[in-house]
Amino acid sequence: MDFKEELKQYQDLINEELSKYIETKTCPEEMLNRSMEYSLISGGKRLRPILVMATYKIFKEDIQECMPFAVAIEMVHNFSLIHDDLPGIDNDDFRHGKPTNHKQFNEATAILAGDGLLNNAYRVISKTLENSKKENLPKMIKIFQEFSDAVSKMIVGEFVDTEVEGQQISEETLEYIHKHKTGALLILCVRMGAILADVSKEDLDRLTTYAEKIGLAFQIKDDILSEEGDEKVLGKPVGNDKILGKCTYVSEYGLEGAKEKLERLTKEAIEELDIYHEKAEFLIELAKYIKERNK
Repeated sequence: MDFKEELKQYQDLINEELSKYIETKTCPEEMLNRSMEYSLISGGKRLRPILVMATYKIFKEDIQECMPFAVAIEMVHNFSLIHDDLPGIDNDDFRHGKPTNHKQFNEATAILAGDGLLNNAYRVISKTLENSKKENLPKMIKIFQEFSDAVSKMIVGEFVDTEVEGQQISEETLEYIHKHKTGALLILCVRMGAILADVSKEDLDRLTTYAEKIGLAFQIKDDILSEEGDEKVLGKPVGNDKILGKCTYVSEYGLEGAKEKLERLTKEAIEELDIYHEKAEFLIELAKYIKERNK
């Protein structure tokens, strides 16, 4: 199947699954529910849940076991986007070509909508643990622990990023920020899919390395797009990082240096998957997609 067709299939599948978790009843918290739905169903690439499913499919066919974890990770991702856009952090007015959550509703509602999505992610996973067969509990508990650790890392990465705005920082600090802020969730997605599929330690290590490399590649591409992307395609303003004085891979290495690093990381990520041959073709193409995307 063509990569774009398969990507669209995955996106449709996760969108359908996410729609099952939307609260539609009229109640005192109706605006809060609408705010959560506004961000969760706003579109986006659905890269994180797709990584869970596509990794699992290298080893097993029936991806239904993945779905609660795919939903949970997308909830966490959207929680992070709502809070990233707030005036106290990135102060963005648009995302996916639409007003950001706090602009569409208000700042207090956006904060609580983000909190609600994060909490709902844990509810989804805890319900999955509750309904798991006894023999599956060890891997489910491991996933729950890794899930919690990755969310904590993401929050820490965001904090450090805001703390060093306008400062000159080391290459080590830059990588620390983005391994936590961006990379932690992407690594988690691949590891969740692999753990659910009962892979060997060697496979888990190999896939983790792949995820680490595409995680950094994803952030570098974001930094490049922030420098030279098309606002109409991105659906948000270009150049915000420079205005806020953020240290990025472009400010650290220059535009051409960042592109060279992106190229090298993508090549190395793909090499990690050579052993799986055509079974990993989608993940190989996904690494290329991350490098070549325009939004």
